[in-house]
Amino acid sequence: MAAIHFTLNGAPRSVQADPDTPLLWVLRDTLRLTGTKYGCGEGICGACTVLQDGRAVRSCQVPLSAAQDTRITTIEGLALEHATLQKVWLEEDVAQCGYCQPAMLLTAAGLLRDQPRPTDADIDQAMSGVVCRCGTYTRIRRAILKVSQGGAR
Repeated sequence: MAAIHFTLNGAPRSVQADPDTPLLWVLRDTLRLTGTKYGCGEGICGACTVLQDGRAVRSCQVPLSAAQDTRITTIEGLALEHATLQKVWLEEDVAQCGYCQPAMLLTAAGLLRDQPRPTDADIDQAMSGVVCRCGTYTRIRRAILKVSQGGAR
């Protein structure tokens, strides 16, 4: 067991746990932030996506030790930095079942951070790492483009 210190959704946190524990399980089981979903456990489906220092990462593949002194944002904290993205997501009626939506939103936030004016190809590449069984990819692209163009109502 080790004490790992990081910033979570804007607040300093310290977690006492095995440093090899995947960040996903610390978020869900220890800190009770269940918006981050378990999907495949292999980092392929993207359901467990969070932002680490602003970049989208698969929390099932990040050992807790790698969170030391970083800034982690989960879906529960996304509105602190990306309220417009969430607003447009709703305006464009992106979500259907909702399971992938935390990961989709966080991946989109990471994309817009790195590429404020993404092309369709940029969006396709970034979002291809998160599986949406409902197939709302067209609405996802439309929402991301709308935010990038400052088109939120």
